[in-house]
Amino acid sequence: MSSHSSPDTKSTPVLLVGVDFGLPHFDAELEELSLLAQTAGLNPVARLTCKRKTPDAALFVGSGKADEIRTLAQMHGAKEVLFDQALSPAQQRNLERSLELPVNDRTLLILEIFAQRARSHEGKLQVELARLQYLSTRLVRRWSHLERQRGGIGTRGGPGETQIELDRRMISEAIKRTRERLGKVKRQRATQRRQRQRRDTFNISLVGYTNAGKSTLFNALVKARAYAADQLFATLDTTTRHLYLGEAAGSVSLSDTVGFIRDLPHGLVDAFQATLQEAVDADLLLHVVDAANPAFPEQIAQVQLVLGEIGAADIPQLLVFNKLDALTPEVRPNVRQDTYELDGRPVPRIFVSAGLGEGVADLRQLLADMVQKSLSSGMPPETAAELKGEWD
Repeated sequence: MSSHSSPDTKSTPVLLVGVDFGLPHFDAELEELSLLAQTAGLNPVARLTCKRKTPDAALFVGSGKADEIRTLAQMHGAKEVLFDQALSPAQQRNLERSLELPVNDRTLLILEIFAQRARSHEGKLQVELARLQYLSTRLVRRWSHLERQRGGIGTRGGPGETQIELDRRMISEAIKRTRERLGKVKRQRATQRRQRQRRDTFNISLVGYTNAGKSTLFNALVKARAYAADQLFATLDTTTRHLYLGEAAGSVSLSDTVGFIRDLPHGLVDAFQATLQEAVDADLLLHVVDAANPAFPEQIAQVQLVLGEIGAADIPQLLVFNKLDALTPEVRPNVRQDTYELDGRPVPRIFVSAGLGEGVADLRQLLADMVQKSLSSGMPPETAAELKGEWD
C-alpha cells in the first residue's frame, strides 16, 4: 500500500498489477494507478510489477505470474485485480477464470471515474458514449455486472447466444442514440463559440495533466468557484468565465478543461471532443504544469500528444509551472519568468502557486501584455495564432 493511502473498510480492497514491457512512462511504483484507484473509491492493498518482452496472448502476464497474483491477492484479501495496462476482452476473461476474481484495467478505471464525476448533460453523454463503446467489446456478463452497479444499460439475461446478440444490439442502439444526442449538444456549443468569436473575444483555455492545479488557478484568476480538489479528474466539465485584464487588454474568455493523462482511452478522446473543442478554438493555451511532480517532463509530453490528436498543437502556449510552494528551497527558481524548450522551440514560462496566490498577479500582467500585443497588431483574435513567432 502506498504511504498516502489509508485502509478504508468500506471500499473494495484491490491488488494493483503493472507489467514493464520496456516502454517509456512505465510507473514502477504504480503511484498513478494507486491514485486512480483511490479516486474511484477503491482501496489498494498490495502492488505487483513484473517484466516481459511482450504480453502473453492468453493471460497478459503468463501462467506462472498469474499464480503469483492469485496468491498475493489471497494473502492481502484483495477482492479485485487492477492492471495498469489495457487488457483485451479475451485476456480479461482468461485472467478472471485463472484468478477467480474480477479483473479490470486502467481503461475501465478511468471510465468509472469519469462516470462518477460528470456533472453536466454533455459530460454525462460523453462518458456514457465512451463506456458503451468499451463495454460493447466485452462479454455480456461483464457489462451486466456493471449494469447492476450503475443501473445502466440493457437487461440481464442468460449466457445463451440469443441473449448476447440481443444485448449487443441494445448496446449498438444505445451508442447510436447517445451519439445523436451528443451531436445536438456539440451543435449548441458551436453556436455559443461563434457568438463569442463574433464579439471578438480573445479566448484562453487552461490545459494540463490531471491534478496539475488548473481549477485552482482558474479560481484564483477569475474568483470563480469551480470545483477544485487534490485528486485526479476533479474537473470534467468545461467552465468558461470572463477575465478582466485591465483597460488596455480588456476582458478575455477563460475556459477550464478536463485534465489529460497518459494512455487516456481513445474512446474518451473521441467522446470528449466537444469539451476539448474549447482548447482547439483557443487563441492561447495556458498549459498548467505540476512543478513539484518529478515526472513533469513526461506529463508535458503527454499533454502535447493529446493536443496533437485534437488538432491544437499549433496554438500558442504559455507554460504555467504551478505548486511553487511545494518545491524545496534548493530547487525553487531564482527568476519567476523564463522560457522552456517545448517541441524544439522556446515557450514562455511563469512560476506560480495558485493555491497561495503567489505569482498570480505577475501571470495576469503577462496575459494582459500578450493580449494587448495581439490586439494592437490589428488582427482579429481568431488569427492570433500568427503571433506565435513573436511570443516565442
